[in-house]
Amino acid sequence: MRIVFMETDTLGDDVDYTPFYNLGEVVKYNKSEPEYNHERVKDADVIVVNKIPMNEETLRDAQHVKLICLTATGTNTVDFDYVRKRNIAVTNVKGYSTQSVIQHTFALLFYVYEKLSYYDQFVKSGEYAASDIFSNFDIKFNELYGKTWGIIGLGEIGRGVAKVAEAFGCRVIYYSTSGNNSNSLWERVEFDALLKQSDIISIHAPLNSATEYLIDEDALRKMKKTAVLLNLGRGNIIREEALLKALETGEIAGAGLDVISAEPMLPDNPLLKIKDSTKLIITPHIAWATVEARRRCLYEVYENMVSYLRGEERNRIK
Repeated sequence: MRIVFMETDTLGDDVDYTPFYNLGEVVKYNKSEPEYNHERVKDADVIVVNKIPMNEETLRDAQHVKLICLTATGTNTVDFDYVRKRNIAVTNVKGYSTQSVIQHTFALLFYVYEKLSYYDQFVKSGEYAASDIFSNFDIKFNELYGKTWGIIGLGEIGRGVAKVAEAFGCRVIYYSTSGNNSNSLWERVEFDALLKQSDIISIHAPLNSATEYLIDEDALRKMKKTAVLLNLGRGNIIREEALLKALETGEIAGAGLDVISAEPMLPDNPLLKIKDSTKLIITPHIAWATVEARRRCLYEVYENMVSYLRGEERNRIK
């Protein structure tokens, strides 16, 4: 069996591929090169892939492929009409990064909420050493205790964030983007109510017709001026031009983003205009990428592969 890894850079250089060598021949390519991708999978029995489209253009000459293992939860890169016609099985990985994303949600929040970039620079610049008092009150920040935390997307990650927010003493409310999610542990509210009541809003929803540009100029205008917006879902849930304006004019206090409209970031992304890190932090889609999560992801791929060889349907996409 020939196992072809197409994008090993997306998993990092500190994961262990050893178990796969017990299953067959292993071929690894570090990144996608669109002009060569269809050639690279030509003799594959199993393809391990993240972002490369799995469609006729890529797979047309891959006559031996039986299984595509996605190193992600999302399946939007797969042309299911085509792969089903070819009788190619597809598996994904689930839940491997939940704790990592929950953790990163709070890392983004506190960086902005407690103005840590300012105080870090205050110390490192030597100003603190030259100060005649033991503390500094130049930029004000608040307790999280007693604040209202609004969640958009109450899936596994959203529920995890809700529990941690409660541990900090927050009141938790949520908005169901599908209208179908009902959870008795927290108060479900309409979208406008969430915008107006929340001190912190965190997004953990998928991108679809109900969420695309959900946070636009009108939504940002309804938020508290002291509110912080966090996006751990998908970039195009927020209209970035509107967020730029809201941050520049003080319509909201700050934002923390791990996802943006185009990744890697385009040089003309409007949010690059904001240099004040007390207002905005952007991380390069790393919320999922702790060492443990990446290793767990690869382990899940291995288990999916072994299960397929046993005739089982573990994480098979129907």
